[in-house]
Amino acid sequence: MARARDAWEDLPFPLRREVRRFRRHSGPNGTLVIGGLPVDQGALPATPAVPGSVQRRATVSAAVLTMVACGLGEPLAYRAEKSGALVQDVVPVPGQESFHGNAGSVPLSFHTENGFHPHPPDYVIFLCLRADHDRIAGMRVAGIRQALPLLTPASRQALFAPEFITTPPPSFGPDAAASKSGVEPRPVLSGAVEDPDIRMAQLVTTPLTPRAVAALTEFGRTCEVTARTLRLNPGDLVVIDNRVTVHGRPWCPLGGRPGFASRPAPCHR
Repeated sequence: MARARDAWEDLPFPLRREVRRFRRHSGPNGTLVIGGLPVDQGALPATPAVPGSVQRRATVSAAVLTMVACGLGEPLAYRAEKSGALVQDVVPVPGQESFHGNAGSVPLSFHTENGFHPHPPDYVIFLCLRADHDRIAGMRVAGIRQALPLLTPASRQALFAPEFITTPPPSFGPDAAASKSGVEPRPVLSGAVEDPDIRMAQLVTTPLTPRAVAALTEFGRTCEVTARTLRLNPGDLVVIDNRVTVHGRPWCPLGGRPGFASRPAPCHR
C-alpha cells in the first residue's frame, strides 16, 4: 500500500488529471472509464472457481487498482466481507449461479456499495482482467443526477424521509443479511435537494410506509430508464462515484459475465 501510494504520483499526468477532475466532480453519470491499462495477460491465472477469491500478492493488476484508488482517497476493506481483503476477485462460481452477489450469474439489482454501513465508501473501482467468451456480459450503472428529474415531487419527498431499512448484503454472510436488529431507518436520498446522495440496495432495502414503497418502486423505474450498460475489455477500469451512482448487472449465463475482474475494497476520499 505504501509503495502504491507513492507510485500513484509517478503515473502519466493525463491519467492523474482525469482522476482528479472526477474526484472534484463526477459529472452527470458519476462514472469514469479508463481504458488500456496493463493487466499482464500472460501472467493471469485461470479464472478462480471457488467462493471468496481474493488477491494477496502484489500483481500488476492489483497494483494498478491500488494506485488509482490512492489517487481517489484511502483504500479500505470491510472485515466481514471476503476476510477484509483489499483486492477482491469478481468471478462467476459454479454452483452459485443464483447467488445475489459477485459470485452469481443472476441479475444483480441496483445498489450503492455497503449502503447499510455507517461509513460507506465514496468510490468503488473495477478492473476487467478477462472478458467473457460471448462478449455479452456487462455492468449496469444509473446515476441520481439523471434519475432525479424523472421523479415526482411526492416520491422525492418520501425518499428524503427516514422510512427505509437497509441490511447488509449476502456477501456479508446470511446471518448479517437476515438481521434487522439494531438497524436504524434511513432515507434513500440525503444532502442537497438538487444534488442528493444515495444509500440504497434494491435487494436489501425495505420501505416502512406505503409512500416509501411507492417511492422506492418509482426510483427503481427511473434507474431502469436512465441506466447504461458498460461492456468492458481487459484493461478497462471503471470508477463509480458511490454517493450518486448505483450499479448492478444484467442476467448472463455462467461464464457470460466478465470472466475475471478485480476490484479493490472501496475507498474514501
